Amino acid sequence: MFDSPDFDLAPYAESDPAAEPGTPTARRTYCSWNDAGWRSLLVQCFDHAPEVEQFRLPGVRDLHLVLCVAGDVDLRTRTGGGRAVRRRWLPGTLELMVPGRASERDYRTASVLRTVQVHIPSAAVERAAAHLGGPEPDFEALAAAGEAGDPVVEQLIRALPDAAGAGDVYAESAAAFLATHLLARGRHERPPGPEHAAVRVGIAVMRERLAEPLTLADIAAEAHLSVYQFIRVFKAATGETPHRFLTRLRIERARRLLSGTTLTVAQIAARCGFASPGALSAAFLSQVGVRPSVYRTN
Repeated sequence: MFDSPDFDLAPYAESDPAAEPGTPTARRTYCSWNDAGWRSLLVQCFDHAPEVEQFRLPGVRDLHLVLCVAGDVDLRTRTGGGRAVRRRWLPGTLELMVPGRASERDYRTASVLRTVQVHIPSAAVERAAAHLGGPEPDFEALAAAGEAGDPVVEQLIRALPDAAGAGDVYAESAAAFLATHLLARGRHERPPGPEHAAVRVGIAVMRERLAEPLTLADIAAEAHLSVYQFIRVFKAATGETPHRFLTRLRIERARRLLSGTTLTVAQIAARCGFASPGALSAAFLSQVGVRPSVYRTN
């Protein structure tokens, strides 16, 4: 699914990550190495094939961010031989790849899938971690936090391909900002100790079954905790109750559908797990400050 060169900066004086991909699964439309002459940050844009099965994505040392900018994708990911985790990608969906972790991808889409992919070199991540101090980066926590979306990261990634006229100092500054922002946010939202896995499972269940009438008991059961334990560890990890977190995920999806599709509010409510258009409208007004119809026209 993805063309993902090993963007370890030091060896790149002797290699060319902008070479044509050796797979028909994606067509690269932009590469900052060729189009902007950057060496401090790798930014690539891809148009993807409509269907891919068992695509092997190797693990890389760098911090690899993938932003979906077009499409409606049913994506399944397997890591380490485990069970497939299903996730739906819409415009604005952000994924952070855990460095060094390979995965296998299957997906199918009825519409054009486009992504912007950013590789932050490991050296920039290490410098940001040293400046922040404290424990080593928890990339599992960063990946879990990223699933809830990050408007700051999204807007910056969207803007990077349009900054081709800027020099490498711009690229280096963008890499430093992204690394610092992500690490700082990840530390704030890091789940505690062995309960970390339960929170990740809970978030994955929410994302996978976002359109369903999920209950706390459903999610807690998947995480192998009681409802009380799940609420406690989830709030300690994210600063939010599971209900608020789930509602925020649903509102984020609704915003993407309102901005990127012509679906009716009733159709969007059904796709986002709201019992009725009125329920969506009330939740949207509470979190965004306007009703869905007003948001769409602005």
